[in-house]
Amino acid sequence: MVPDELALLNRLTPLQAQRIIELGCGPAHLARKLLAAYPGCRVTALEVDQTQHAKNLTAPPVPSLTFVAAGAQAIPFKDGSFDLALMLKSLHHIPLALMDQSLAETRRVLRPGGHLYVSEPVFDGPLNEINRLFNDEQAVRLAACQAVQRAVAGGGWRQVTERHFQMPVRFTGFDDFERRMTGVTYAERRWSPELRERVRQRFEALRPPSGQPFVRPMRVNLLQKT
Repeated sequence: MVPDELALLNRLTPLQAQRIIELGCGPAHLARKLLAAYPGCRVTALEVDQTQHAKNLTAPPVPSLTFVAAGAQAIPFKDGSFDLALMLKSLHHIPLALMDQSLAETRRVLRPGGHLYVSEPVFDGPLNEINRLFNDEQAVRLAACQAVQRAVAGGGWRQVTERHFQMPVRFTGFDDFERRMTGVTYAERRWSPELRERVRQRFEALRPPSGQPFVRPMRVNLLQKT
């Protein structure tokens, strides 16, 4: 079980004075924690969703954290600008036709020897069985995995490691689950009363014993630019 992915990231590629770009940062929770623990780093956080980007700009500022409205398929920085790139549960959200281009762009803005850390949820587990009722990501998660494999096979990258781990995910109850699943700004999610009841029933059937988290299986690929 890995409750804190920041610790795993630091074990795989030590975070000392790194120039970091995060692609698809969302609310940038990990970036904020990273800079609190490793203040010598600098993070440039890209987000394509305009609503989330606006929220990021109005949140309390963090030293060395910069937000940019842009997608991974067209990164507005020069070649070799960064030491480390992060894709945290974001690659599968990129349109299928743009995944290869996004990985190529990411390689372009990394310095020689720089690293790309790709963290993706695996399509498995009880939580996935609930989510797939309203957001079936089987195809896009497979496409993200295949895009990483193509990038390595195509040259220009060396795969340093692939790790599988389990991440705990906690909800206080179904109301908390519903709020977090339907409150995302990057997708329209409006459940009909019938679908909501189906989701609720499956949530209650699969939820762990009181006090225990759901477990989300994850896969990390650490690539190095050659």
